[in-house]
Amino acid sequence: MATETAVDVVMPQMGVSVSEGTITKWLKREGEQVEADEPLLEISTDKIDTEIPSPASGTVTQILVQEGETVEVGTKLAQIGGAAGASAPAPEPAAAPEPAPAAAPEPAPAAAPEPAPAAEAQPAAEPEAGVPVQQPTGNGKFVSPVVARIAAEHGIDPNEVPGTGRGGRVTKQDILAFVESGASTTAAAPAPAAPQAAPTPARAPQAPAAQPQAGEEVEPVTAMRRGIAEHMRRSLDTAAHVTSAIEVDMSKVVAAREVLKKEYQSSYGVNPTYLAFIARATVDTLKDFPYINGELRGDSIVTRKFVNLGIAVELAEGKGLIVPVIRNAETMNLLGIAKAIADLATRSREKKLVPDDVAGGTFTITNPGGYGTFHGTPVINQPQSAILGTYALVKRPWVITDESGSDAIAIKPIMNITLTYDHRLVDGAYAGRFLRDLRARLESWEGDGG
Repeated sequence: MATETAVDVVMPQMGVSVSEGTITKWLKREGEQVEADEPLLEISTDKIDTEIPSPASGTVTQILVQEGETVEVGTKLAQIGGAAGASAPAPEPAAAPEPAPAAAPEPAPAAAPEPAPAAEAQPAAEPEAGVPVQQPTGNGKFVSPVVARIAAEHGIDPNEVPGTGRGGRVTKQDILAFVESGASTTAAAPAPAAPQAAPTPARAPQAPAAQPQAGEEVEPVTAMRRGIAEHMRRSLDTAAHVTSAIEVDMSKVVAAREVLKKEYQSSYGVNPTYLAFIARATVDTLKDFPYINGELRGDSIVTRKFVNLGIAVELAEGKGLIVPVIRNAETMNLLGIAKAIADLATRSREKKLVPDDVAGGTFTITNPGGYGTFHGTPVINQPQSAILGTYALVKRPWVITDESGSDAIAIKPIMNITLTYDHRLVDGAYAGRFLRDLRARLESWEGDGG
């Protein structure tokens, strides 16, 4: 039954560290009917792309945020039911309202050397219910925690960044674009001996974007692509990347897969891919190499008795890469891992993942070999300490030793497997032993566990 009262559709909280999202597509238009839990719109964050279901049944009476706009968590996006504008008209509950004067305002903790006259002091406005608390900058301007963190990492004063959000707010896209432009500010570090506050230095103007040439097409960078770019760059700036590779004779895995393939597909609707075999062997091998399943956390080394296995999945048309997680993979047999991989891949491409599906990974496998790639050097998925790359299975001439000890050449299905690891924690010999033991498990595969 369609609702008679107005129901607001707001930007949901898509994870603890996610403070904003981008509307990528409205699946319903104003005046159209929608059922409760029917997909209403698609949003993109730096973590996932996902569909948002309708909170109620009724007519879409208002759409307040258009496709391509980025808004903060708690922002009203649309209204279902009621008359247009029947609910609170403010399109963005996160916008800072005009502050009301307080009886005795507390001075800001980061006050300037000479306090401003009392007449100019203004108290901070109380946050509205359901709106995430923002971080104040030096002159009282509020930014999201994500923007504040990026600004602090790069020594940038957010007050110097032009804001394109509602009310001139600085969004994550604004701060990242400012960083990428190479501009910097020094307002956060005043001159120590200056009798007066030094004037804010002029910011270097951003270079104008080159106009597209004939034959070029221009599209905006999505929130997910910006997130990938930031995450990969941070990983290279953080970890000491080293890659080791090993060749594996997959003959026994190929034979085992041929035996299991018909059973798995007919009984469970699952294709036992080579990736599932490798994932199963990898989880077993990680038990003996805790640093590869661990991480550096400040001055501590963290190891684990569980494996939350991330599987890198490409989205349609190269629109992004996402790493959903198989939790407690050490408790699963081959069939369980094969089913989990298939489920995560399907939900990734259908935009059915939730933030918890991509959180908490301890080790990642990426599989570009499905496209014929035979070697690569993947980037570590921070804060993990290593990532495994699996590559094309290729029939090659291979030297074998027969029972009499004589060497011969045979045609074997060979796969290159790489391990990229953080040399701050994992040494080359340690990584080499891990790859050696992983190869031994795959080359002697027997039964379910290898």
